[in-house]
Amino acid sequence: MRALTDYDVESLEIELGAWGFKPTHARNLLQSFYAAPGGSEIEQVLGRNLGLALQAKLRESVCARQSKVDHRHESTDGTIKLLIGLNRGGAVETVLMPWYHPGRAAGCVSSQIGCAMGCDFCASTRRGLERDLEAGEIVEQFLHLRQCAAEKGRRLTSLVFMGMGEPMHNLDNVIAAIRRIAGPGLGMLGWKHITVSTVGIVPGIERLMDADLNVHLAISLHAPDDATRQKIVPTGKRWKVADIMAAGRRFEAKTGRIPTIEYTLLAGVNDSEEQAVLLADLLEGFRAHVNLIPYNSIGPGLSGAVYRKPEEARMNRFLEILRARRVVAHFRRTRGDDVNAACGQLREMTQVSILHQT
Repeated sequence: MRALTDYDVESLEIELGAWGFKPTHARNLLQSFYAAPGGSEIEQVLGRNLGLALQAKLRESVCARQSKVDHRHESTDGTIKLLIGLNRGGAVETVLMPWYHPGRAAGCVSSQIGCAMGCDFCASTRRGLERDLEAGEIVEQFLHLRQCAAEKGRRLTSLVFMGMGEPMHNLDNVIAAIRRIAGPGLGMLGWKHITVSTVGIVPGIERLMDADLNVHLAISLHAPDDATRQKIVPTGKRWKVADIMAAGRRFEAKTGRIPTIEYTLLAGVNDSEEQAVLLADLLEGFRAHVNLIPYNSIGPGLSGAVYRKPEEARMNRFLEILRARRVVAHFRRTRGDDVNAACGQLREMTQVSILHQT
């Protein structure tokens, strides 16, 4: 049985026509679904304007959702991490972060179950890649987060694809999900409120640019030179820093969206003054924002290395050097690290392992 989140307007029109009903019902049906506060039961979205025969067919053939929240864990800072079980198998973690504005919240969604990128300081890659998420499964993370925000008296106003997985390796489903999440009459989040992150998959950056979605791009660079990057980000062996930055510049030139450069600071690895200078050199004439991320502990990486967050003074010095070179840079505020919901800490954890951890 398919879920309503599996459809966009066009595909549902085709389905309704194949069943012998008017395709024009598709738009109203999906609008009712996305407008429903909970929307977990098909009965909640069957409007009075649908005939009894169509309602019966929908009950027989379609469900409202294909996932459920298996576990909800709330941080002392208000961050909420959801473990979402999927009817098609597996589970993903997604995160709701209260925004500085009291009525708003930001969400972080996953694009894959697990991750094949092998970044040594990230927990999502520990068990490798299980499978890509389908577009509807990504959309449902958004719906769960939106409902969770509403329960807290907040409105979900932005979404980042920075959870489990590499979005550029599942880009068809990511783009399809974005169209449903952001599009008018459906999720209506708005294109400019969505950011897609990548570890530096150059062809993916090009495809996202050509998709003309008007969304933002974040590049997880983490080192300004190839030698350092290859030690902590295995994909650095395929795409060099210069190639990744060139793709980022092309994205900014074509879309007008200013990319974010994500840089996780690891003590003694990529946090030296010399590396700050190299990073500033890379950004010369580039309207990018640097998001410095203090390392969030995950224990040993895949290589067995145990990383540490740099001392406060060392991180501040790194930032000073960038700003002295007129680079727009700031620290990302750590959120949810007490429930392993911070950047780099997401992984497919079962309810049992969460309970044992706490």
